[in-house]
Amino acid sequence: MSKLNKYMMVHNTPGVDCNEVQGNWRKLANVDAGNWIRTYYNEDKGVRYCLWMAESEEVLKDIFTEIGISWESIIEVEETVPDMWGEKWEEHLIKESSADTLGN
Repeated sequence: MSKLNKYMMVHNTPGVDCNEVQGNWRKLANVDAGNWIRTYYNEDKGVRYCLWMAESEEVLKDIFTEIGISWESIIEVEETVPDMWGEKWEEHLIKESSADTLGN
């Protein structure tokens, strides 16, 4: 089995219909070449940020081209962990605890 890399896909589709997005999810659920992790969405701007695991950027391009879903960009990403932040981590936790949009 090949190594999977993590990618951030940006979809910029203002005015996209919720039913269309849900229909695309059903199609993507049957894909074996890539694994969806999570999506962040700004409904007002119609922008979705989706994390995927795949062997390569080309694999993701093939998946989304075949299904007919457009994207603005695909970039390989790595996740940061608190140890990488050093002293800034405590400052981050304080700011995050008072943010209006706390994550789950």
